[in-house]
Amino acid sequence: MRDSLRAKAVAICNDKIAKKGETVGLSFYAFFANKNDDPELLMEAATWWIQTHELDHFEKAVKIRDMVLSGK
Repeated sequence: MRDSLRAKAVAICNDKIAKKGETVGLSFYAFFANKNDDPELLMEAATWWIQTHELDHFEKAVKIRDMVLSGK
C-alpha cells in the first residue's frame, strides 16, 4: 500500500474512532468519496483489504489502523 493511502487510512480510522468510539467499524470504502474519482487507488485499497488480508466487509477501525501502522 502506498504511503499516501496509508496516511489517509490512519487519519480516517483515527477520526472515526474519535467520533464513534473504539468499537466503530468501517469498510475500505470509508477511505474514498462517494464517487469513483481514483479507480487505481480504490483497487489498491480493495486488493489490500480483500485479497491480501482476506478481511470481512466491515472491520473495527482500531484493527485496520493498527494493521496499517504495523506495515501489514
